[in-house]
Amino acid sequence: MFRLGKLPGDIKRETLVKAHDTTDPEYGCDPFKRPIQEHIRLGMINLDKPRGPTSHEVVAWVKLLLGLQRAGHGGTLDPAVSGVLPVALEDATKVTRTLLLSGKEYVGVMHLHDEVPQHRLEQVLSDFRGDIYQRPPMRAAVRRQLRVRKVYYIELLEQAGRDVLMRIGCEAGTYIRKLMSDIGEALGCGAHMSELRRTRTGPFSEKGSVSLHELSDAYAFWKEEGREEPLRRAILPVETSVQHLPKIVVRDGAVDAICHGASLAAPGVLTVETGISAGDLIAILTLKGELVGLAHATMTSREIHEADHGIVAKPERIVMSPGTYPKKWK
Repeated sequence: MFRLGKLPGDIKRETLVKAHDTTDPEYGCDPFKRPIQEHIRLGMINLDKPRGPTSHEVVAWVKLLLGLQRAGHGGTLDPAVSGVLPVALEDATKVTRTLLLSGKEYVGVMHLHDEVPQHRLEQVLSDFRGDIYQRPPMRAAVRRQLRVRKVYYIELLEQAGRDVLMRIGCEAGTYIRKLMSDIGEALGCGAHMSELRRTRTGPFSEKGSVSLHELSDAYAFWKEEGREEPLRRAILPVETSVQHLPKIVVRDGAVDAICHGASLAAPGVLTVETGISAGDLIAILTLKGELVGLAHATMTSREIHEADHGIVAKPERIVMSPGTYPKKWK
């Protein structure tokens, strides 16, 4: 079943409390209260990419502007396409995979090559919800083999003559230009994409996004006037990039072992969100809300909640630096 306006990460999860514990204020930090240099090192920018430059060029400008060694983006946008381009800074680049694979939303204009009644258009659009077959276009950077992609929703926003304004929610790796061309073929008149903007990537939407100019101004305010607030609004904690993932909160005593690559055992779990299946990618958090890292669950949410021993998750990527919390393992 496909609900209009909903991506997979939008499902509401409940929190199952396994145990209670306290956190030591001497270690770690609220993600929104990190010292500014650490805030940048573990930062995400919900960037509003302009039309014109490539995604790689935009990331290169961000690195140069902020004086960074590493930065990465959460899903390529063609030069002619504007919109949401999450940019991960320094250590936050370890989580870009979650954004590359997350659902995307676009608003675009499809130009029909002939007149089509609205009822006929809506009928054909409904046929493109669900699993569709796509072969990447000639100029794509991937192999041109037939593959399946999921379209979560297509909403007809407005039709003016041969121009059709649509909102599309889809699986990562869906080619919207090819999708519009295929819709035109199904209509029997042909069609092409005339304009496109990405409005969502996983947990990031165009609401609250910042332009390159706003980022530049915020950085200048900090460097020249010592004002951190604009930069903290432009650069978000890395934790914002995993809002769409199911989460497990762990005890302080389990954190450093995980940072050194240990699997998460059942006694270290305090809370677990519902909806987890074995093999799912999850986020491991501290009681202060800090992202320890990403892991693959080995049990379901209910099994994790009820387990008193055994491994519940195996680490995939560790974000937190070892030594942030005291060592309590042998």
